[in-house]
Amino acid sequence: MSILLDLIKKHKTGQAIGIYSVCSAHPLVLEASLLQAKQDQTPLLIEATSNQVDQFGGYTGMTPADFRHFVEQLADQVGFPRDQLILGGDHLGPNRWQGLTADEAMANAEKLIEAYVAAGFEKIHLDCSMSCKGDPVPLSDEIVAERAARLAVIAEQTASKNGLADRIVYIVGTEVPVPGGEAEEIAELEVTSPSAAKATINAHQQAFARVGLEHIWPRVIGLVVQPGVEFDHTKVIDFIPEKAQSLSQVVNDYENLVFEAHSTDYQTEEAYKALVKNHFAILKVGPALTFALREGLYALCAMEDYLFPAEQRSNLLAVLEEQMLAHPENWQKYYHGTELEQRFARSFSFSDRIRYYWTNPEIAAAVEKLFVNFENVDIPLPLLSQYLPEQYAAVRAGTLAPRGKDVVLDKVRAVVRQYALASFFNK
Repeated sequence: MSILLDLIKKHKTGQAIGIYSVCSAHPLVLEASLLQAKQDQTPLLIEATSNQVDQFGGYTGMTPADFRHFVEQLADQVGFPRDQLILGGDHLGPNRWQGLTADEAMANAEKLIEAYVAAGFEKIHLDCSMSCKGDPVPLSDEIVAERAARLAVIAEQTASKNGLADRIVYIVGTEVPVPGGEAEEIAELEVTSPSAAKATINAHQQAFARVGLEHIWPRVIGLVVQPGVEFDHTKVIDFIPEKAQSLSQVVNDYENLVFEAHSTDYQTEEAYKALVKNHFAILKVGPALTFALREGLYALCAMEDYLFPAEQRSNLLAVLEEQMLAHPENWQKYYHGTELEQRFARSFSFSDRIRYYWTNPEIAAAVEKLFVNFENVDIPLPLLSQYLPEQYAAVRAGTLAPRGKDVVLDKVRAVVRQYALASFFNK
């Protein structure tokens, strides 16, 4: 039995167990996640999204096979066992090709699914909810499910060819908000209704049956719904179990299903635990991890000003601002208001559009210089207390080295630890 199927089986027997999904391609975020999972002795689920990684390279420049190699190299470097590593594909479908006709977009989506499964990705989110050129808006459950079933056929055929038969598990449905957080301010969210959740499940189950895939339904382990969690630039809507009580009971009628919750970034520790206990057992996290990375790097920059002469400093903050202004395409549609408000958002928005810029050569060089500056320097405790108090406490306790990269990695690990507590150590 696969790790995921075993976890779902345990959850369905009443255990408050789940799994968190790290949705990031940043090497430092992935390194931090691998280190934390190694310490916790738990599996680690890492997912690539359809816009990050595809058969043409995505915005990371990586195909699914490239991404797998990249992650496995990082795992080997930190000593994380490969047999505890699970790779997933998120929002796999025609998302990248919505400007094409449905036939053209779905032809690309078939190649996308084939590439992910052939590369050994075991968790496949079939998401055909987006309208293509000439499609009605929104699509009906039946059309979405029919297209998802079409992709499932490709996935099963590819799995069989590559010795992965019966290993692939599926997620269906999609969340209401856009992936990665809302672009506009939010005040309140509507929790998915039980009837809508059941309609999505039934439509997919029937569509799978029509293409001869009834036998794989026990491997459809998750339904994406909106449990009432989201964030915008400066606010977080927290999970309120009472509002999702009726929805949470829906999966009790299905032997193999739990819910997958997207955009769970920035929730409280208690909210994460409550989500898992209420059957939202697969927790997706992405922007909160790169947000924590940015916080750690900014803290190092502040300490750098006190420890190094001007000519030796990385000037990372200035380089970031310069490059984001020179290449505004990844933030301009999302950050509005005055020039000052946009400047604030570029660095501090919870939606964290800055995450798209870390691979910029000038920015990457500045980060590298920052780390080199701190490579052989023990950060003075008063500076750690001022700028990274949680890491200061860990250094005082003797569990963390007072070095630049170490404290930044621990800043990211602090987020991962919250998810791990809710997923694997939920009391």
